Amino acid sequence: MILQNVTNAGIGMGEIVFIIIIAAILIFGAKKIPELARTLGRAKGEFEKGKLESDKELKDLEKKEHKEKKEPKEKKS
Repeated sequence: MILQNVTNAGIGMGEIVFIIIIAAILIFGAKKIPELARTLGRAKGEFEKGKLESDKELKDLEKKEHKEKKEPKEKKS
């Protein structure tokens, strides 16, 4: 919503990105930016790793349930 209002005012996405980069440099300092980028990259990697693990567990669970439905239930004597 805010970006839409800004772009309607004549400022493009390129200018917005430029302003954000300049603000980050002013707030964190030029030496801190690479460290922050590395940390964000690692966090993104860990998030994706966790997502893949949970997706795998979910697929395994679905396969197990599907297999249980396919197999006829044993009768108790």
